[in-house]
Amino acid sequence: MFNEQYDVIVVGGGHAGAEAAAAAANLGSKTLLATMNLQTIGQMSCNPAMGGIAKGQIVREMDAMGGYSGIVTDRSAIQFKMLNKSKGPAMWSPRAQNDRMRFAEEWRLMLERTPNVDFYQEMVQGLIVEGNRVVGVRTSLGLEIKAKAVILTNGTFLNGLIHIGDKQFGGGRAGEKAATGITEQLVSFGFESGRMKTGTPPRVDGRSLDYSKMIPQPGDDNPERFSFLDTPVLKEQRECYMTHTSATVHDLLKEGFDRSPMFNGRIKSIGPRYCPSIEDKINRFADKDSHQLFVEPEGWDTVEVYVNGFSTSLPEDVQFKALRSVKGFEKVKFFRPGYAIEYDYFPPTQLKHTLETKLVENLYFAGQINGTTGYEEAASQGMMAGINAHLKINEKDPFILKRDEAYIGVLIDDLITKGTEEPYRMFTSRAEYRTLLRQDNADLRLTPRSFEIGLASEERMRRMEEKERKSQAFVDFFRNTSYQPEEINPILEEVNSSTVGQADKMFKVFARPQVTMDHMMQLEKVSGFVTEHELDREVMEQAEIQVKYSGYIEKEKLNADKLQRLENINIPENFDYSKLKSLSFEAREKLEKIRPVTISQASRISGVSPSDISVLLVFLGR
Repeated sequence: MFNEQYDVIVVGGGHAGAEAAAAAANLGSKTLLATMNLQTIGQMSCNPAMGGIAKGQIVREMDAMGGYSGIVTDRSAIQFKMLNKSKGPAMWSPRAQNDRMRFAEEWRLMLERTPNVDFYQEMVQGLIVEGNRVVGVRTSLGLEIKAKAVILTNGTFLNGLIHIGDKQFGGGRAGEKAATGITEQLVSFGFESGRMKTGTPPRVDGRSLDYSKMIPQPGDDNPERFSFLDTPVLKEQRECYMTHTSATVHDLLKEGFDRSPMFNGRIKSIGPRYCPSIEDKINRFADKDSHQLFVEPEGWDTVEVYVNGFSTSLPEDVQFKALRSVKGFEKVKFFRPGYAIEYDYFPPTQLKHTLETKLVENLYFAGQINGTTGYEEAASQGMMAGINAHLKINEKDPFILKRDEAYIGVLIDDLITKGTEEPYRMFTSRAEYRTLLRQDNADLRLTPRSFEIGLASEERMRRMEEKERKSQAFVDFFRNTSYQPEEINPILEEVNSSTVGQADKMFKVFARPQVTMDHMMQLEKVSGFVTEHELDREVMEQAEIQVKYSGYIEKEKLNADKLQRLENINIPENFDYSKLKSLSFEAREKLEKIRPVTISQASRISGVSPSDISVLLVFLGR
């Protein structure tokens, strides 16, 4: 069945695997996507939504480089919101509710339309390794499929164990079996493995809910989209709703704590800190009488509803009784109970920046196997692994995004430099250059870089160049065009900003925080320029940010440039840290284990102090 050798085999068809297969194939690699169930490619295992704080930036970054996640999200969206709009643009984060079934269908269809992608449904049980190089995979039927590179994106399936109260059974997701064999083989090669936990809420029948007792959560009045291409804009949206738990709900949940696998020792692994289960919230925040629950429809036509905020592994009877005490849920019917799942992961300090493993050449890890949580974090790793696997087997330079270039760069650098002992989730606070890494400029930052390696299309490049040209021309217009006091003062009075006594450049008055683009559009010169140059909302928003935040942006660029000097100081590949007696014992141990490529990376390792970096710099003659 498989006589030919593939360039890249991707194991797993979740978000990481789907983006990995798309990237490798679109770059020209003959790619096989091997997964246990072809009906669940791109499955939303948990909440039916994409994006959110920092995650939305990641989706836009993938789209800017030619990934599929943004397009799939736009085509299957049922609601769109730009979060944090009341804060500065560095914090704005797009988020979409999705039709779960259409999302997975769209992913499958997009991959099927992608030349160079083959599919095969079967469990991959092991790798074929010769020397220290992977050369293929072995399936549960004993088939050997050869490849130049292999990307593992196994999600929660590696020895997955599902917990509901005191019941437990093997599985990688509700209704699907776990994957076995790979962990044991990797450990025999010398890899370090660990266990992590995640959970999911019950799904319920929307027909049994009383929405009149809940608070509506509508989408934006003028919904945007994720992709920089011409994907559909939402004409209508489905509402979500909000309700709350209560002291009564908490007391009912506590009745089951003695049967909770989290509290009776059955679950020994660590769950996501920033997405705790409802029992964990009650335990950790004992002073709170209620917690928010978001009631999210699973699609346009289905009645299935996701109860966001009620993630749990308590016994199903306890879940049911407690949820029936929530306002609006008095007559709730379950589609399925919530559950927790434990699975194997491999500490990501065992990887290079390309996501290639240090122990086995041409073997790449992406997604939850690296200890992350979230569709967006997984998908972006898959994309980068797919890109780098293709480049490696074609003897081309690796594609690595730095911390000042993308949230994806921050994510991967954090993982391989600091590692993680709990499911890693991206936040804007993790990025020291978040004013540079905004969702609105992801195309300006990343499309040219992706175009260089042949992934981003000519159409994307042309659109990006047009947007850049138009927004810069608009910024230059504000820098070079003057206002008269009599035309600007009425606007300044309207926003309670101090008036001016003489003419000056528009840039200065537009930089004031109270003055918006809508205010400036009241000036005939501005509205005339917009009409004449056919500027759209995206270009106008980009220009406004450039004007208002130019000082902050320049400051961050200077800081990034300073640190870039350390990024250019390479550490020899087989550097012997034991020779440097001036290094602290912890620094020697961490540097030996992680083996940073540059001084800058070494400085970000937990336990390596500034004085340790000074010792390294002196030794390297710097």
